[in-house]
Amino acid sequence: MEGTPANWDAILAEDKTYTAIEIPPLRLFKNVSPGFFKTLGTRLAAGRDYTWTDLYSRRPVAIISENLARELWGSAPAALGKRVGTGLSSGHWREVIGVVQDVRDNGVREAAPATVYWASFGDSLYSPRQLEVARTVTFTIRTGRAGTESFLTLASQAVWSVNASLSLASVRTMQDIYNRSLGRTSFTLVMLGLAGAMALVLGLVGIYGVISYAVSQRRREIGIRLALGAQPSELRRMFVRHGLVLAATGVAIGMGAAVALTGLMSSLLFGISPLDPMTYAAVPIVLIVAAMLASYLPARRVSAVDPVEALKAE
Repeated sequence: MEGTPANWDAILAEDKTYTAIEIPPLRLFKNVSPGFFKTLGTRLAAGRDYTWTDLYSRRPVAIISENLARELWGSAPAALGKRVGTGLSSGHWREVIGVVQDVRDNGVREAAPATVYWASFGDSLYSPRQLEVARTVTFTIRTGRAGTESFLTLASQAVWSVNASLSLASVRTMQDIYNRSLGRTSFTLVMLGLAGAMALVLGLVGIYGVISYAVSQRRREIGIRLALGAQPSELRRMFVRHGLVLAATGVAIGMGAAVALTGLMSSLLFGISPLDPMTYAAVPIVLIVAAMLASYLPARRVSAVDPVEALKAE
């Protein structure tokens, strides 16, 4: 989501057979240090995190994502103890000691990629017994003061206490990165929300106008009904019922159109189905209640009709 080019490599499982011409699928890989997953709130599905002893002892261990574990061995627990390597590692395998939950690496619109998390330093994957250290790194800090100027000052001072010539670059909160990745989607959803709100208001104004016009056109009928013993509450219900019929017809047409257009909306949705039953149940209720209110307000004018004046007009 940060825009940094991703690292990809062919990842093999030791207990899987690959033909001479078969190309193992490319997997995303990252180099991480102990505590990285806890800092970002990434849940361990099985096994354990790296320890500093793992790194300083240059132990041949690895951590993989849950979807990669399911793909290769069926489940996260089944992956523990298995060994993985790269297409160029020449049989130098690393034991899977942990499996972490799937992480959407490129925003919520993209599925979480199968990922291998190598240690940030240790024996080189491609030249065993040669130390390899990640030279370009990002530090993550978990704090309730994230994004504040005072905390940025403290972080800068901590870095400069180690090396005064170092500078901080690309300092941002995860929320900033997340919001930027959703910028286009959020803008589209806000526009759709405004359009939906305007459509709702126009619909309610329309129902109010129709019922109000119907009451004014049927004043004589209302007066006669009242003179013959009809109750105002019965007449109000009659007009409200008329408004609800109009609203129900519109809701039925709208729901059918919504189902037909779910393919266009699916790209804007995250964590919810385009045919979410809760949404399709709640929206009609909201619309019907709003239409009932829009119909009831002009229907109250029935009580203001004087039967005597209506009969005189006849």
